[in-house]
Amino acid sequence: MRLFVFGLDGVPFDFFDEKLKERLPNIRNLMENSQYGILKSITPPITVPAWACMLSGKTPGDLGIYGFRNRKADDYKLFVITSGNLKTDTVFEILSKKGKNVIAIGIPPSYPPKPLNGIRISCFLTPGPKSEYAYPKEIKKEIEEKFGEYIFDARGFRTDNKDWLKDEIYKLTEQRFEIVKYFLKTKKWDLFFFVEMGTDRIHHGFWRFFDENHKLYEKGNKYENVIPEYYEFLDKKIGEILEILPSDTWIMVLSDHGAKKIEGCIAVNELLIKEGYLKLKENPKEQTRLEPDMIDFKNTYAYGEGGYYARVFLNVKERDKEGIIDKKDYEKVRKELKEMFESLKDEEGKHIGTRAYYPEEIYPEIKGFPPDLIVIFGDLDYRSVGSVGINKIYTLENDTGPDDANHSYEGVYIIKSPDNNIKGRKDAEIYDIASTILKIFDIEDDVITPNRGKSLI
Repeated sequence: MRLFVFGLDGVPFDFFDEKLKERLPNIRNLMENSQYGILKSITPPITVPAWACMLSGKTPGDLGIYGFRNRKADDYKLFVITSGNLKTDTVFEILSKKGKNVIAIGIPPSYPPKPLNGIRISCFLTPGPKSEYAYPKEIKKEIEEKFGEYIFDARGFRTDNKDWLKDEIYKLTEQRFEIVKYFLKTKKWDLFFFVEMGTDRIHHGFWRFFDENHKLYEKGNKYENVIPEYYEFLDKKIGEILEILPSDTWIMVLSDHGAKKIEGCIAVNELLIKEGYLKLKENPKEQTRLEPDMIDFKNTYAYGEGGYYARVFLNVKERDKEGIIDKKDYEKVRKELKEMFESLKDEEGKHIGTRAYYPEEIYPEIKGFPPDLIVIFGDLDYRSVGSVGINKIYTLENDTGPDDANHSYEGVYIIKSPDNNIKGRKDAEIYDIASTILKIFDIEDDVITPNRGKSLI
């Protein structure tokens, strides 16, 4: 029994089901002979930790990972997640312990690469090509001799240089698929799972040129067909792999979240300053990334982080170095903030439907240092901007560079059995995938504790 998985970061269900379906013959044929549907992502729907949740059957709270940067328990600063922060077995470790051969390429967080019974190449969080990014180590040399310097990501994808970005994304995808084909032909494997980041990067770089409903869309623009043409290229690459897979192979296509247009951005810290919750030591004269040493914590109740959602941290006595909120007032202040965020209106005075969650509302277990509030602006129509010195709450400009798309909850999954005996539409959750993979290999899913999902087959 074998399983091959195409991991495609950020692909929305409606691309395969509707918008681009007629342009993707290999995906279309796969879906016609498979079970498929929306794969609902985690809250918040972001790459780290979504893939880890998918492969462990656990929530961000179970894992104690709330983004690719987490807050330190004894400091106000954030640190970048590594594989060492993922302190649970995924299906890769479970199958390895059962003697199965596993090839895992680019699944975050996987730097530095942990040993397993097979091959692991780390993800887009890898510092660079000089890093020890492969297990076993000799695989790095083999890759570089045959394919040149390994490309982890389209680094710097938030750019106005769209011609450069398009070329970088194609290079990334081309090399990844060539390495996958090479490993398929030369290495032992029972489970082969890789994640392609080009899909996500093409959305962030080119969505406004493609989506007629985007505020910045201009009909007939130079880049109008970049996204559809990239997906045609991707479909061709998928077809090349499908042609060489053994006939007894189960096949999956998975995305960790979807994508959608951005209506605008909300400057979370400018809002907190305006409402009296955040005080800076000095007001910057120009747009500046907020760093902890800029904050007057002795007069600050809360501050936020930017990204696809806002992480809001309260400044609590006995928990935080310079905390000012008494523990008895913690829930009162948190409720005030929740109500403030959820009452947000756009510049025309219309409610935008923001939701501010307490972590314990959405995660059965809480580990690590979660945000005190997880704020989803306008059902993910708005991005959170963390910078200060903007002097306004609403902006069309992302503070980390041009970005046309936000994430959505509606990813996609496709499961094809070797004998085509499971077919049709069946929506699912990201937590169901780990159980499904174990079921394919006839392993009871109670090896994962807790397991938040159920098998789809």
